[in-house]
Amino acid sequence: MTDFGESGGSTRRPVPLARVESMRRLASRLPEEIGVAVALVALTAFIGWRRPLFIRSDNLINLATSSAFWGMLALGMVFLLAIREIDLSVGWAFNFSAVVCAQLIVSGLNPFVAALASILFGAVLGAANGMLSVLMGVPVLIVTLGTFSVFQGLSLVVNDSAAVVPSPETREGAYFDLVRYKLFGEIPFVLMALVTTAVALQVLLHHTRFGYRVLAVGSNPEAAMLAGLPIRRITVLVTAMVGALAGFSAALFVGFRGAVDPNTGSEFLLIVVAATIIGGTPLSGGSGTVVGALLGVLIIAVINSGIIFLGVEATWSAFVTGTVILVAVGIDRVLRVRRARSAVQYRDGF
Repeated sequence: MTDFGESGGSTRRPVPLARVESMRRLASRLPEEIGVAVALVALTAFIGWRRPLFIRSDNLINLATSSAFWGMLALGMVFLLAIREIDLSVGWAFNFSAVVCAQLIVSGLNPFVAALASILFGAVLGAANGMLSVLMGVPVLIVTLGTFSVFQGLSLVVNDSAAVVPSPETREGAYFDLVRYKLFGEIPFVLMALVTTAVALQVLLHHTRFGYRVLAVGSNPEAAMLAGLPIRRITVLVTAMVGALAGFSAALFVGFRGAVDPNTGSEFLLIVVAATIIGGTPLSGGSGTVVGALLGVLIIAVINSGIIFLGVEATWSAFVTGTVILVAVGIDRVLRVRRARSAVQYRDGF
């Protein structure tokens, strides 16, 4: 029999608090990246089902390795999106740093020292973006709209619009051997560097004072300012870190490829942002997952490679990437609305 209230309408029975709490505990035990991981496995399995050669271990390792260089940039982009900022110049910061690294090696500098110089140079480029943003009082997005062309132009001046290629004797040295090293003859050093960096940055974001401040600034800038957090300093530090990662990735690229082309990195921006968003870092700021970005990097890599394996023209890859971004943003929005409703229902006991 249906229960009726005084007004004659049906009453809603409250969900037992014990059951709600049990469901909340179960959800809290699941990593927030679980959905992205499931999507990656499903996508890989589907393409492997249609084209078994795709899931061969050597192909998957090569696929992940080829995405490691721009993937490193996606790890840093998580911190920027977490503070509600975005760097449009990151691809050319990578290119400029790689050109500087290669030019220093060509000039006779020890490659290990040149790699360190690349990291520091990238950090300077990133810090310049942050400082200009702070001094001018405009978002990093606006500043990097300008430095995008500045970095590109200066890089072309330094490399004379031509590829920079260290000598064959230099490319046989210890630095190049290290970057090209494969653990157990299978796992490239570059891929190990990417995973190690992702783990370190995940810890930095979620288990350190700096990470807590980054998330606090992105969650509520006004409250963070009232709480006395150094928002300007945090902005500069985050942009400098993104630049340093670009420099690090550039140094690895030079060591792995043995040269740098004038246009290398020019196409990185779209896929870097796509991987970060797909991984679960929202544009609204206040949260982020570096491990999720790493999984997003692999999803983009699987999509781009899978298109070729399935016989689709490579020109469709940009369209597919953009579509995946829209789907990821839409799903993120739906999940956030549902979480907000669940929080209200839990608070009200219904």
